[in-house]
Amino acid sequence: MKSSRRIAFLFLLPSFIFVALFSIFPIIESFRLSFYRLILTLPWLGQKTVGWENYVDLWNDPVAIQSLNTTLLFIGVTIPLELLFGLGIALVLNDNFRGRGLLRAVVLVPWAIPTVVSSQMWRFIFNDRYGLVNFVLFGGDASRYLAPLADPTSALIAIMAAEIWKTTPFAALIILAGLQAIPDDLYEAASVDGATAWQKFRHVTLPMIKPALLLALLFRTIDGLRVFDLVFVMTQGGPADATNVLQFYGYKKTFAEGMVGYGSAIAVVVFFLSLALSLAYLRMLKSNRLAGATS
Repeated sequence: MKSSRRIAFLFLLPSFIFVALFSIFPIIESFRLSFYRLILTLPWLGQKTVGWENYVDLWNDPVAIQSLNTTLLFIGVTIPLELLFGLGIALVLNDNFRGRGLLRAVVLVPWAIPTVVSSQMWRFIFNDRYGLVNFVLFGGDASRYLAPLADPTSALIAIMAAEIWKTTPFAALIILAGLQAIPDDLYEAASVDGATAWQKFRHVTLPMIKPALLLALLFRTIDGLRVFDLVFVMTQGGPADATNVLQFYGYKKTFAEGMVGYGSAIAVVVFFLSLALSLAYLRMLKSNRLAGATS
């Protein structure tokens, strides 16, 4: 018994080391650096302990507050739409029809494309000289072409559209797994009781896929809070910081301005915000399972 446990531990040890090096250590180090004044462009100043000063400066930083609001608006718009579109796609893919396997593979293509590649593609789509959006709206009349990525509102809408296109298949995949776990007996019993298609969806499908919806919501919220490459490629946080999400603002403070301590404080805020929302979702998921077990 002891030997089998030792063997199991040896098999798991590389995973523990990997997680410790690339997950736990960066989190601890970021938290430590957030209490220091460390500037990369002025290395001779060294590390100066400043306590909570970085967090106080962050609280009083209008750009940081705007970036937080932009981040919350970003996830508040994209995630509900991703779940809604993902649910629609999953319902279609759950039916039996000719070519369903091929359609499932095609639907996953946007999610399989690297984010940097898809972001560059959407940047071309919204280009002010040869973008597809302008061509669809105005044809060959280049004099009427718009510059969507140069306008604060349209630039934010553009990165939201790119995010929804990219990650909706992921939500659909999770919801589809939930749909396939629903026993057919429930639908047959509902049909015997004379339930309509809408009643089956409302009283059978939705309650049964609620854990899958919450799981998709959890994953997409975490990813949405730390969105970076999409903004980096498409807008660089502009124009006028309109698309400057909190994660990208932390990157600029750390690597563009060299303010490692301040950038680490931003990273810590993003981490705890993600942790708080994750714990809330997990609690909702647990309560849903307990309610299902007692009913």
